Amino acid sequence: MEGEGRVLWMKYGSLLPLLVLVLALWFRPPQDAVLDDRLDAVLSSLLRAERKVGINTAARPRVAIGFGGCVDLIVDGVMLLNKMGLTPANQPHHHDYIENEVQLAQSFAYFFAPGAAAERFMLNETLFNELVEASRDIPGNRWTVGGNAPVMAGRMATEGCDVLLGGSFSPDFTDVLSQHITVAGNEVEEPDIHLILEYPSGASWGQYTSRRANRYIVHSDDHNPYLSSMEDFATKLEEFEPDLLVVGGLQMMDNFPFQAGERKALLSHLAELLSSSSPKIGVHFEMASFVEESIMEDLLQYVVPHADSLGMNEQELPNLLSLLKGTNITVLSDPNPRVATVLDQMREVYRILNKCYKDAVREGNTGGTKVKLLTRLHVHTLAFQAIIVKHGSQWKNTMSATAKASLTANRHVCGSNDIDTTKARLIMDDSFSVSRQEGSQRIPLEETKPVSCWAEDDYEICVAPVLVCTEVYQTAGGGDNVSAAGLVLQI
Repeated sequence: MEGEGRVLWMKYGSLLPLLVLVLALWFRPPQDAVLDDRLDAVLSSLLRAERKVGINTAARPRVAIGFGGCVDLIVDGVMLLNKMGLTPANQPHHHDYIENEVQLAQSFAYFFAPGAAAERFMLNETLFNELVEASRDIPGNRWTVGGNAPVMAGRMATEGCDVLLGGSFSPDFTDVLSQHITVAGNEVEEPDIHLILEYPSGASWGQYTSRRANRYIVHSDDHNPYLSSMEDFATKLEEFEPDLLVVGGLQMMDNFPFQAGERKALLSHLAELLSSSSPKIGVHFEMASFVEESIMEDLLQYVVPHADSLGMNEQELPNLLSLLKGTNITVLSDPNPRVATVLDQMREVYRILNKCYKDAVREGNTGGTKVKLLTRLHVHTLAFQAIIVKHGSQWKNTMSATAKASLTANRHVCGSNDIDTTKARLIMDDSFSVSRQEGSQRIPLEETKPVSCWAEDDYEICVAPVLVCTEVYQTAGGGDNVSAAGLVLQI
């Protein structure tokens, strides 16, 4: 009998998993099937919108991107802090820079609970090295090319561009870059390490639980703040003849211990470089996590006036707007803002910056340099992408670019070019108001036409939902990948 039972199990036992699957599908709640169908429809429509515009591979767009680069060491943030023996802070607190373990615990807790991205300079190099050494033993740690400029360069090369990258890298670093990337800058023996403390949605650290997946970045970088590749980059720029010039990585200057006047001199040199470029070349400035008010004021003086296009996330947008309105920097904002809130903030940034431009031109107060109207503004959030483009400007294909940015968000965070809707969800509302003003139009999210575009004043606005990745591979570099992908279709 025992032998017969074994034979029967061998004969029919393999059918058991299939039977379980059939029963699970049979008794599946109808709303789950409807939700899956909706996600599939949104994905198909976004892919169709992305494919409406192709890249001319025979005449690849040429993009120049600066500055800097590093090696990112990515680890589970909670595991690292626990390994270091850091206990959760009872009082989360914002610090402009990190000097000791107590400040690290307070600062991490401050951003961890709401799930907001942050980046801080660590003055204590000994502590930083201890964190790096401890990270080497954390399961699942990995090393990757880091820095705003190299990450954007990598995405644009992947999407079909030829890239001139301004940065000082080691030979090992340049060996892993795409063959479509040309490096301008000095060679260094060892690249700087940036430590990326990643955490998923729902992660717990003591009494704190993260509301969304994100990262907290610390570095003790003493090379990239000096923009050491700028001179070589400027020399090669004219011969390269780019279609687009991108500036990023300037947050390395935030709270860095420069000598008096040193940072202003570097940014003044950068302003000259941007001003001397051809008016036909679009200039994009990718913002980042800035907390020092004086550097934000420097950027408004030396960089922003020379940019046609700005890119930022949901934390950096209100930060910039606060400064433009003459109030203090906003260190922590809502990590999941409503569409209407973001659009109102975007309109205000667009209006204020262009009024500053017009006033400066009228009064002849441009400092003898060429300044530009802001003609493009891209804000990337967890739930959606929003792009404003001025009518008649050089930026094209806004609808397709917004769709591509949305798809790239999922591809990067999930770590796969193929989007799996079983590992995604929509968190954008089924309909959204175009403004917080009373009586504003509401726009429904249509599965077959998920990118909503409409005209206002002298610009067009496009908004696209993001298929938010639920099995996070990496959040670091998300904004850089998304911004770069959107730009590719607009140059």
